Amino acid sequence: MSLLHACTFLFTPGHAPQRFEKGLRSRADGMVLDLEDAVAMQDKDLARQQVFDWLATPMHTRSGDNRAMVAVRLNPMGSAFFPADEAALLDALRSGHGPEGVIIPKVESASDLAEMLEGWSARCDRLPWVMALIETARGLEHVAAIAQAHSSVVALGFGAADLAADLGCEMSWEPMLYARSRMVQAAALARLALFDVPFLDIRNPEGLAAETRRVQALGFTGKLAIHPDQVPVIVQALLPTAQQVHDAHAIVVAAQANPQGVCVLNGRMIDEPVVQSARRVIARSARIQ
Repeated sequence: MSLLHACTFLFTPGHAPQRFEKGLRSRADGMVLDLEDAVAMQDKDLARQQVFDWLATPMHTRSGDNRAMVAVRLNPMGSAFFPADEAALLDALRSGHGPEGVIIPKVESASDLAEMLEGWSARCDRLPWVMALIETARGLEHVAAIAQAHSSVVALGFGAADLAADLGCEMSWEPMLYARSRMVQAAALARLALFDVPFLDIRNPEGLAAETRRVQALGFTGKLAIHPDQVPVIVQALLPTAQQVHDAHAIVVAAQANPQGVCVLNGRMIDEPVVQSARRVIARSARIQ
């Protein structure tokens, strides 16, 4: 599945293997086994061992009827925990037990990211897809280059909490609007999926739904989750309405009937960008349904 059609990934603490199966059953598009923020310093080694041991278990023991992708969030490049994370990941990939995806936090340099992924490619037959998280002022400054650093980078993620701390501003809509807009532009230039920061108030589904609709209107393709109860809220918020799907099908049909170019439907000019948007609505609706 293209990450462009994915709605959400659910973060699950790497030191809590009893939650892994529940994460798969959440019906998120993917589960992220987290070695970074969700794991205390003293539990880092334990979490790494438990995550990669679980990945090595036979597939039939992992809710085989569920097709959720499994990704691992490593610790940041340059951190004390990254070398061991990277070594465990490469061992898993070489043995055929690696995750489908890898999430790299606090990415700040396109050249450093490209060099790392080229090194992985030289040591493994298959690379996982990569989501680069932008969480610092330096990362935001270089986000367009990071988005195009390597062919394995298929998504960007917005880390508003760390960015707000780095900027010294509030983690609210207005202070974060410029950063979100810049992320949208970078993802669009590289044709990448783009996921918004998790909504931290897990007891506020109305707020989560409202923020999800807001970031979708801005250009984000999905939103990350930190609790299973958030998954259906995000999916429902991203689901196109019946009217939107109906209108999208009408636009595609009108365009197919007028292959010479621009046409008019119900008084509205239909050109190729409008048709592309309509096809995205149809694809997203079909994926969620």
